[in-house]
Amino acid sequence: MTTPAPYRIGIDIGGTKTEVVLLDPDGHPLLRERAATPRQETGAYEAIVNNTVRMATHALARTPGQKSTIGICIPGIIDAATGRVINANATSLIGNTFQQDIARQLGRAVAMENDADCFTLAESLLGAGQGYDMVFGIILGTGVGGGLCFNGQVFRGRHGIAGEWGHMAVMPDGQPCFCGNRGCVETLISGTGVAAAYQRTCGRQLSTEAIVAGARQGNPDCREVFDRFLDDFGRCVGGIISLLDPDAIVLGGGLSNIDELYSEGAIMARRYAFHPDPQTPLLKNKLGDSAGVYG
Repeated sequence: MTTPAPYRIGIDIGGTKTEVVLLDPDGHPLLRERAATPRQETGAYEAIVNNTVRMATHALARTPGQKSTIGICIPGIIDAATGRVINANATSLIGNTFQQDIARQLGRAVAMENDADCFTLAESLLGAGQGYDMVFGIILGTGVGGGLCFNGQVFRGRHGIAGEWGHMAVMPDGQPCFCGNRGCVETLISGTGVAAAYQRTCGRQLSTEAIVAGARQGNPDCREVFDRFLDDFGRCVGGIISLLDPDAIVLGGGLSNIDELYSEGAIMARRYAFHPDPQTPLLKNKLGDSAGVYG
């Protein structure tokens, strides 16, 4: 007798929000909710654990017989040798046995993967990347992540860091990054990087959303920072095209909703790529700006 497909719970932990989805055996969402991710401060790790367990428990209560698999994506990776989180921009997770701690509190096994890998997998199978053999997925949000899928399979690499282009150091004299390097891609084109660039340039704080809106309205300070962002985006994405030559690039995360990335940003990427006429499509996600929860 064929075993029926299980219910599935996915949880996406980001720098600012955490999202949970409950999928029925046919893949239809029965529950999808968001909550703020606890801030990176004293006691943040325990708060993130408790928040994740609470959201998983709430989804389990909606599952018949509480029979469901649970998958969690995080903005970092689990080191295979130690079982501890490394390379996470949610820095309170670093060094902790997050997967084991969640499993222990829930009393059941949980799967855990990098958020950009989950995003890329979801878009390759169900979203904008369908029909392409090699898909590079980009998450532009609080941080910058990347993932690589070949024929619907995540490619992790020897150390589980394949696709982590957010921590390519492209400006040796650039801003310090949490990873210990300077001038990483993440310091240039993440939401926090754009806001920090505005503060350095103008001496005051403004959110990335307000900077984008100001640029569109003709504010010269906002336009200067926004144009620099588009140029940095093009240079970094052009490097990905030159290095991997993917069949398609799919953008996700909150900044993927910036329309100019697919026009001006795409022009910049083609300019910086090592090809006279690159045709790599730059695609907006089809599963929403947090498609990783499906992955």
